[in-house]
Amino acid sequence: MIKIEVVFATYSLQKIVALEVELPCSIADAIARSQIQDFFPDYDLLSLPVGIFGKRQFNPEQYQLKHGDRIEIYRPLNKTPNQKRLERARK
Repeated sequence: MIKIEVVFATYSLQKIVALEVELPCSIADAIARSQIQDFFPDYDLLSLPVGIFGKRQFNPEQYQLKHGDRIEIYRPLNKTPNQKRLERARK
């Protein structure tokens, strides 16, 4: 058994779910087991981009978790950083 965390946040709610999983366990398996989807019914969390400690993982079904990993689920951006910079410059 290894200890991991699954994290997701919106503007109004942040959730960190700590759990223990058996090896082997992929990112997708851990997200499903964490039941974090219950807190965010408006999002399909299994289809959103994910990362481990800020490093994007492009194959969540293949990545095998290690003890202490923190799975971060990323929300879609409303605007890109470049768009935000342009809007500030126009003001």
